[in-house]
Amino acid sequence: MMMKRKGHYLGTEIDETWWKRYMKDKLFVRGTGEYWFDDESFYFRRYLTKVPIMFHFKNIVAVKTGHWHAGRWVGRNSVIKLIWEKDGVPMSSGFVLSRDADAADDMLRRIQEHINTDDV
Repeated sequence: MMMKRKGHYLGTEIDETWWKRYMKDKLFVRGTGEYWFDDESFYFRRYLTKVPIMFHFKNIVAVKTGHWHAGRWVGRNSVIKLIWEKDGVPMSSGFVLSRDADAADDMLRRIQEHINTDDV
């Protein structure tokens, strides 16, 4: 397990469409908090909550980046988007994991490594 770091959860989109926000499973509320991951999952716990939201790497089909997610523009910061499926419908959950571009790229690479190792 890695050390917990500060980040921002921007929400989850249905079909990667910014105006279709997913409102179930405690994924609707955006906010700042802390994230970490282990060999099996990525976790994000919003401040003032006790239970983190969890994304199993085996359920993530792709990782993308951008500067916009779920109707929120983040300027120069990179949004890391975890692409997964729920009942056959593509979902996209967006996070700002660092304001530093190199650190965000490093986190993207580390997450992709976990996803790729699950395919083997």
